[in-house]
Amino acid sequence: MKASIDSIETLGLVDGPGIRTVVFLNKCNLRCKFCHNPETWIMKDTNYTSDEIVNRILRNKPYYKNNGGVTFSGGEPLLQYEFLLETCKKLKEHNIHIALDTSGIGNGEYDELLKTIDLVLLDIKHITKEGYIDITQTDNLDKFYDFVKQLNKSNVEVWIRQVIIPDVNDNEEYMINLSNFIKKHIKNVKKIEFLPFHTLGHEKYKKLGIKNPYQDKQDMDKNKCNKLYEYFLNEYNK
Repeated sequence: MKASIDSIETLGLVDGPGIRTVVFLNKCNLRCKFCHNPETWIMKDTNYTSDEIVNRILRNKPYYKNNGGVTFSGGEPLLQYEFLLETCKKLKEHNIHIALDTSGIGNGEYDELLKTIDLVLLDIKHITKEGYIDITQTDNLDKFYDFVKQLNKSNVEVWIRQVIIPDVNDNEEYMINLSNFIKKHIKNVKKIEFLPFHTLGHEKYKKLGIKNPYQDKQDMDKNKCNKLYEYFLNEYNK
């Protein structure tokens, strides 16, 4: 089976624990206003077989210490489910730690795949329906909840990722609501990361001829983001 792969990053350090190979799969049904990988939205002809990807990942196995391994990202990797499932099953035969970086918007059934996954990096776009529609420009929040229900049953370790955007969710009210949302809906959370919005992807929109909804936004102030994270943790740990 083949998949449309945008790129493969070796020796990655930010998409899960340890040193990792990060595989960016093409196709995404969301159009997040803060997306810095718009080149991965559509399928392309950059096809790799499952065995080719497995071999690429195994080359770096000597570096996968301290729970290092592979992270499947995108795009939305769940949209190439059959390839992902086949590849993850092969990797488990080699005891490779597998992380899935996802927004939870796939095609519906994830139980078999989640049996092969060691860690889910779960991207939270927004916690209200109105906010979710505004940020992602789609109405897929129900699909996110469906994924979370299956994720909770699987007992897979979860890291939460939340992009903090100036004048959108950079306030204490959102921190309180986010804390309550995670505690109510998502189990087995081991880590929560705040990712400050940045403008590094703006040039990609220009090159691709895609309208950038946030072209006038500035980078999120990192000091403010850190203070909001501290406030959030105080709420979350109550």
